[in-house]
Order: sequence, then structure tokens, then C-alpha cells
Amino acid sequence: MHQQKRQLELVKGNLPVFVFPTELIFYADDQSTHKQVLTLYNPYEFALKFKVLCTTPNKYVVVDAAGAVKPQCCVDIVIRHKDVRSCHYGVIDKFRLQVSEQSERKALGKKEVVATLLPSAKEQQKEEEEKRIKEPLSDSLFFEQSFQPENRTVSSGPSLLTVFLAVVCIAALMLPTLGDVESLVPLYLHLSVNQKLVAAYILGLITMAIFRT
Repeated sequence: MHQQKRQLELVKGNLPVFVFPTELIFYADDQSTHKQVLTLYNPYEFALKFKVLCTTPNKYVVVDAAGAVKPQCCVDIVIRHKDVRSCHYGVIDKFRLQVSEQSERKALGKKEVVATLLPSAKEQQKEEEEKRIKEPLSDSLFFEQSFQPENRTVSSGPSLLTVFLAVVCIAALMLPTLGDVESLVPLYLHLSVNQKLVAAYILGLITMAIFRT
């Protein structure tokens, strides 16, 4: 107990907070996006209590804005946008998740998540596509003043490194957990629940990055 308290004192205010996703995008023309879920992970050996704060609380409804997360578990926090008006398009709001040890009030760590309301998912995709088209054109016009550039193709899709990391995370999640005595896999390949939570968190970030490419 004394060692645990000492560990908490060392990390007080700087404890890494694992939240997915790190950005919320609401689309006015798609009602299904008006309700989104934040997942808070607790990979630590001690329980955490959390509190959700917001820069504009009058625009959102947060279900279970405060609560607790057991060690090596996670909790879902539902956020609903209740003020979908054109005057809020493009405005960046922020949510802050503060975590602390259950017996203390002072925050051990915090994580901010940005939230944006956009008019339409189709318009957003069109703007991103136009931006991608304009960027290589401006580059080629710049280089044509000094020499004739070779034909270049714009690569799309995830990089090999991203795919490799995703495969590694999937493999890690498929490996047996420590304490699984019936597994035929060597003991040194058994992972703890903590390690699998981190792998799942990283895989979620990679998946989100792949869908946006």
C-alpha cells in the first residue's frame, strides 16, 4: 500500500491518460453522428476515478460525466451534440478528461479531446479531395520553372509501416494471456492484460488513421 501511494505521488499530474478517439466530428446532416462514444482505458494496477469537463457544456449532453474505472478495464462515455445549428459549424470545442486516484481529489493526469461540428460528411470529403488534388499540382508548377519533372503518381492508402504495426497489434491480441496454462504457446510469448490493452489502444488509432487515408 505504501509503495502504491509512493508511485501515485511520483506520477501525480503527469499520469498518461488513454482515450479513444482523440477527436470527435459531428455532421449536421447525419443524425447518427450526433451521438458519439469516448472510451477511457485504465491499464494500471490501481482504480481511477474520472471527470469529464467541456469548454461549452451547454452544447453537449455527457452521459456519466463522472465515474470510476477498475484496474485494467475500460469505460465508455456517451457524448451527444444537442445544439446542431449552422452558427456552430467549424467551431472547435474541447473536452477534458481528468483522472485521479479514488482516495484523492487532485488530478493524476488529463487528456483533451477536440470536437467539431461540420455541415456534411460529403462536403468534408469533397474538400479533402480537392486539397489533395491541388497540392501535387502546385508542386509540379513550382518545379517546372527550373526543369521538366518526371511523371509522378500520388500514392494513396496506408503506408507499409502502418500496416506492419497493425499486424503486430493484432498478433499481440491473439497471443495467450498470462496465466493461461492450457496454451501450447511458449510462456515468454504470453502477454499481460496491461500489454493487450495498450495493443488494442494502438490498433484503434491505426484503424482510424487507415480509414482517413
